[in-house]
Amino acid sequence: MAMDGPQKTVVKLVGVVVMMGALAWASVPFYSWFCAVTGFGGTTLEADAGSDVILDETIKIRFDANTDAGMAWDFKPAVREMEIRIGETGLAFYEAHNPTDRVIAGTAAYNVAPYEAGGFFTKIDCFCFTEQVLQPGETVLMPVTFYVDPEITTDRDAKYVHRITLSYTFYETDLPEELAALQSDTSKATDLN
Repeated sequence: MAMDGPQKTVVKLVGVVVMMGALAWASVPFYSWFCAVTGFGGTTLEADAGSDVILDETIKIRFDANTDAGMAWDFKPAVREMEIRIGETGLAFYEAHNPTDRVIAGTAAYNVAPYEAGGFFTKIDCFCFTEQVLQPGETVLMPVTFYVDPEITTDRDAKYVHRITLSYTFYETDLPEELAALQSDTSKATDLN
């Protein structure tokens, strides 16, 4: 059965809409992958070990901390700025405090500025790789181990970067299942008394 003009147009239009929906759905994971691979948009890189090359040139690293509007934690860097040699492994700490009377879980999102430095700022270990859980009144120091790749000095755009800002924003997340169940049991026991 052959289709006439209006039917062909409708089929083509539906095809275009389905294709656009598929592309929109795939764009978020593709963009995340692209940023992780290239450092685009201030996304940092990850490594298992430090750099083999350490230069005599230094770079300043500034540390920034924020919380989402719904996050009750107090969150700040232990030190606001440090200067390290390019390629040298740096260690910085962020402090988080839960001033509430309830257990709170959080996850940190991060980026670096300027964006040109994202592909050269490499984390070896970071509290941002896993969910953090703080008990009521608990204060913790959370480490981040990193280095700035020596290739930053030869990159067309990044070689002019002399200060990098590492910024984290903590968001409240659901408690892990075992903690949520424990919280629920504790609340029920308190209600019965």
